[in-house]
Amino acid sequence: MSEIPEYTLRKSKRARRVRLAVRCDGSVVVTAPMGVNPSAVEKFVFSKRRWISDKLDLFKSMDSGAVRKFSRGDYLKHKEKALEIIKERIAFYGEIYRCSFNRICVKNQRTRWGSCSKKGNLNFNYKIIFLPEILRDYIIVHEMCHLNELNHSPKFWALVGRVFPNYLELRRDLRKQGILFR
Repeated sequence: MSEIPEYTLRKSKRARRVRLAVRCDGSVVVTAPMGVNPSAVEKFVFSKRRWISDKLDLFKSMDSGAVRKFSRGDYLKHKEKALEIIKERIAFYGEIYRCSFNRICVKNQRTRWGSCSKKGNLNFNYKIIFLPEILRDYIIVHEMCHLNELNHSPKFWALVGRVFPNYLELRRDLRKQGILFR
C-alpha cells in the first residue's frame, strides 16, 4: 500500500491529537483537532498506511461471527448489571487502594473502556461485563488508580502494579479484546 488509503475525517473540539481507527467494516476514520492542517492529516495517514493495511487484512481474515455488534437496546438491557458488578469490584479494590471518588457512571462509549475525571468521577463502558473477569478488574483498578495519579507516570503504573504486576500483559490482552467489540 503505497498511496494514501481512503478515510473519513472527523474534526473534534475535544480532540487533542490526531487519532486513527480502522473499523471492522473496513472503514478508516481519522479524528483530528479543529485547527489541524489537512495536509498534516494526510501526512499522518500516509505514515500509518502499513498499520492500516495490516488491520484491514486482519478484519478480512476474521470470521464475521467473531465481531459482536451492540445496539442501544443492549446498553439499556445491561447497564444496571454492569453498574452492580462495577460497584462490587470497586468496593473490593477500595480496601486496597483507600481512595475516594465522587460518582460512578456506566456509559455506552465507542472508544473507551473507562475514564476518570478531575472531579473524581469514574466512568465505565457497560461492555466490560462481556470481558473476562481479570480484564474487567484491570480496567476498574486502572481507573481507580487515576484517582490518585491523573496521568500514566511511573508512579501511576506502580499503583496499578500493586494488584496487577502483569499489567503490561493485561493491556495487550485488552487491546486484542478491543477489536472484537464495536
